[in-house]
Amino acid sequence: MRMDDNIAAIMKKMLENPEKQSRWSSGSALGKMAAVCVLMLIALILSCKCDTLEKTQDEAAPVVSSKAEQSDPAAVSSGSEVPDEERDGRGVSLPDQCEEELVIRPLHSGDIYASFQFRTQWDTDFLHQEKKVAHYRLFPKSLGQVLSKFSVRELHISFTQGYWRTMQWGQPFIPSPPGAELWVWFHNTVTDVDGNWKELTNVLSGIFCASLNFIDSTNTVQPSASFKPLGLGNATDHRFLRYATLPREIVCTENLTPWKKLLPCGSKAGLAVLLKSEKLFHSSFHSQAVHIRPVCKDWQCTDTAWELRQTLNVVFDLYTSGQGKKEWSLFKMFSRTLTEACPLASSSKVYVDVTDNPEGELFDLSPATSVLSTAVVLGDRRTYSVYDLTKKDTFGQLRSLNLVLRWKGESGDMLRPLLHAERYVAGFGLQTGEIHTLIYNNHPYRAFPVLLLDSVPWYLRLYIHTLTVTSKSRENKPSYIHYQPSKDRLRPHLLEMLVQLPPNSVTEVTVQFERALLKWTEYTPDPNHGFYVGSSVISALVPSVVAMDTNNTQERPLFSSFFPTKEESSYFMRVYTEPLLVNLPTPDFSMPYNVICLTCTVVAVGYGSFYNLLTRTFQVEEPSQPLTKRLANVIRRIRGVPLL
Repeated sequence: MRMDDNIAAIMKKMLENPEKQSRWSSGSALGKMAAVCVLMLIALILSCKCDTLEKTQDEAAPVVSSKAEQSDPAAVSSGSEVPDEERDGRGVSLPDQCEEELVIRPLHSGDIYASFQFRTQWDTDFLHQEKKVAHYRLFPKSLGQVLSKFSVRELHISFTQGYWRTMQWGQPFIPSPPGAELWVWFHNTVTDVDGNWKELTNVLSGIFCASLNFIDSTNTVQPSASFKPLGLGNATDHRFLRYATLPREIVCTENLTPWKKLLPCGSKAGLAVLLKSEKLFHSSFHSQAVHIRPVCKDWQCTDTAWELRQTLNVVFDLYTSGQGKKEWSLFKMFSRTLTEACPLASSSKVYVDVTDNPEGELFDLSPATSVLSTAVVLGDRRTYSVYDLTKKDTFGQLRSLNLVLRWKGESGDMLRPLLHAERYVAGFGLQTGEIHTLIYNNHPYRAFPVLLLDSVPWYLRLYIHTLTVTSKSRENKPSYIHYQPSKDRLRPHLLEMLVQLPPNSVTEVTVQFERALLKWTEYTPDPNHGFYVGSSVISALVPSVVAMDTNNTQERPLFSSFFPTKEESSYFMRVYTEPLLVNLPTPDFSMPYNVICLTCTVVAVGYGSFYNLLTRTFQVEEPSQPLTKRLANVIRRIRGVPLL
């Protein structure tokens, strides 16, 4: 019953009783007021009870619907039924799932490399125009709406602080350049790619609290051969690809916080509890990334899903950490220990690389585990100790897992990576210069091609006729060259080359440039610091020592399944060089200050004095009388005598 129904029922009863009606009509004003107050109080009490009952019924209904939404958000949003084969034993469908893992690799330099990976898969279609996705469970809604609105096919974004030292640390699992990097594949139905790209960068700038809104046409390129899709499809129309970098982007806590909020469990449970900002940023290298792509769920690729992979790589230096000795633990690295797995994760594991420590002669690992796993990573077979956080036995009696590594002796020399690169600027003066890129192939007897991509800002005007490629003091002619010249203040230079690297050689790529003179409004607030040029990107299929597994849908650790493998004899690798810091002709910005000060002084003194003379009025003042004469005049005024 509603409040109006309650009042109507009470009034009806009063009108049906003639005795009460006569009393009502003949009563005093005080009685009438008391009766009205009683009626209002009764109606209020009854309405509160009814509202409470209705609220309880309304809350009970969403419980049923929320269970259905959690079982299959895509089915709920589309109104379709869930097939029986997609349901588990409890009758609940799980179209999305998440996994998390941490890989700890002791480096030969005594440092520790920790790599976090969180993967969320969802069986839905963000690009379907007729079926809008409205219910989200594990997949972050903010990213799902971005994929739908801008028709994004693949999205890869990374924020990196520091430079990865390949010769000391080896190859990372997922490479990234210093600063911010963003490359996106749009769906082939997009008509205005540049417009979607501009809006997308502004939206991502707000999501990750970064300066991605500074990405515009002056630092965006459209590669023709590099950055092929890592997910489904072998797109060749590079009109729908955009790539940009911000090499000066600073990564800090305000970028890490929104990144952690995208995780299914946030930073409250699972491996994410170790992501303490004050520890992560007190390191030699820190990189966080988000990768979104469509992937196959089986070998025949009959079922597809969207994959969100969040990665975070960090290297803790032996000396900057203040320890001074080769002893590491989870608590010393992150100031926390592991107590539980993420309740929403189907898999939560910690891997420790023990390949170089087969008999325990290099370091001690505690608590010890008998579970070992082998995986082919970057063309090499590695052995890992595995700690499964979904099992209670992993945490022991203390219900806490704190891995400790104690070195026993000095580690041997690290094997040189098969592929790495360097870059620097040569020349003198502020007019011309030369960019040198060195690409190393350390394989003793195998030659392989590499694809080099260079994006140079427009204010470094390249002389493409001076481009030279030499290997072992001989000219090495590229088999493919794509060059797009820059336009002042509109777009950068784009240079792509396919170069064959001879075995055990160093290939040098050089090109000369001329520095442009910018307008005074185009200089940064600290122009004498210099201008940054983004890293060169080298992509290659490197010969593998062991046979690679071409079944990309087979269940294996996350850190070994990011780049798809199509050949058993090689694996894909991407290498980034250092960013360049180039000085441009810079005017003396103190001269305008001096001119302004001098001009203001002349105006204040000259014009001020002239204006004062024109506007001042002059009056002749009589000399003042002596004191005795003024006293005499006062006395004479009192006496009525004329003044002196």
